[in-house]
Amino acid sequence: MKLASAFLAAGILLGAVQARAVELSIVSGDTGNGIKVLREILDRYEKKSGNKVDIVVIPPSTTDQFGQYRLWLAAGSSDIDVYQTDVIWAPQLASQLVDLTGATRDVVGEHFPSIIQSQTVNGRLVALPIFTDAPALYYRKDLLDKYGAKVPTTWKELADTAKLVMNKERAAGDKDIWGFVFQGNAYEGLTCNALEWVMSNGGGRIIEPDGEISIDNPKAVAALDMVKGWIGTIAPPGVLAYQEEETRGVWQTGNAVFMRNWPYAYALGNSENSPIKGKFDVAPLPAGEGGHPAATLGGWNLAVSRYSKHPDEAIELVKFIASREMQKYRTLRTSNLPTIPALYDDPDIARQQPIVPRWKGIFLNAQPRPSATARIKYNEASSQFWTAVHDTISGQGAAADNLADLGARLTRLKGKGW
Repeated sequence: MKLASAFLAAGILLGAVQARAVELSIVSGDTGNGIKVLREILDRYEKKSGNKVDIVVIPPSTTDQFGQYRLWLAAGSSDIDVYQTDVIWAPQLASQLVDLTGATRDVVGEHFPSIIQSQTVNGRLVALPIFTDAPALYYRKDLLDKYGAKVPTTWKELADTAKLVMNKERAAGDKDIWGFVFQGNAYEGLTCNALEWVMSNGGGRIIEPDGEISIDNPKAVAALDMVKGWIGTIAPPGVLAYQEEETRGVWQTGNAVFMRNWPYAYALGNSENSPIKGKFDVAPLPAGEGGHPAATLGGWNLAVSRYSKHPDEAIELVKFIASREMQKYRTLRTSNLPTIPALYDDPDIARQQPIVPRWKGIFLNAQPRPSATARIKYNEASSQFWTAVHDTISGQGAAADNLADLGARLTRLKGKGW
């Protein structure tokens, strides 16, 4: 009887656990091996919680992601419980996301306060950070050493060094090598790249923190003219269609001297079968003449949909993925920058992903895009900016004319205020 009672009790307990188990979905368009690592983290969560989590994989273009997110949320779809969100989206999506303030009070103090603030809209924390981002200049240290070249600190030095090394390597038989690759496609990634070119040349932030539209100025014009001169000389014509992964593809196959990309490319470049493993290093992005280096602040977060049928479980999932343990796991596997300061002093991370402790200062000085200023109008403002930039560097109109037209368009968009 006692044994039968024990089996009965165990059966009741198992039934209760199964009854409480839920199925969740998380959407992500991560780059590199990000989706694979997310699945590994979710497997750990499933084992711990008993819940099941499916990943809805979408294209890595942040522009396409944002458009799809808006469609799902506008429809009140319950198909997605957790959204992986860009750092700039909080003001635009806040009204359709769950307020995490109360549920995360026990963990928010572990994160960089500035990142938590960036995800707080009208006093509501709408997303919890899982990794942050600031771009690097990747360079082939073996090729620079071969020709006695130094790591460039200005864009002019980069162009000169890229041309020197590229020409010598081509003369030696490597016909496929280029000097510099970056993200030149017409999408949000070009806004990041172009903001760095313009800001580092003293050309302002597109839209200043006080709301002033500043992009129509001679230093911004000079920055875009400079980049236009790279196309077809040190950068392949195809760079005008590159996003992050196309850029990394050229770089990691050994066909570029320099690359602008995010930290995730570091771990992949040093992976076991990478042709450039051990042959490259990273440095801060160059500055314009007489200017200062500028790195665009990136980063990704997790938000819970207001329309989720399981908001409590979704919040616990978010907290699990954003936890110190899982951030360390992700960083060791992907070289993504953690949002928890203590991890920058972690000896395992320092040994396996040396870019991370070196990049803390770069991240802390990274410049935000003007999303906090433009608020719900940011996406349209950014679209107009990257379009003007892409037109210019692809030879469709002069920089001065395109930026003058952009200034007028942004003025109309602003209307009576952002």
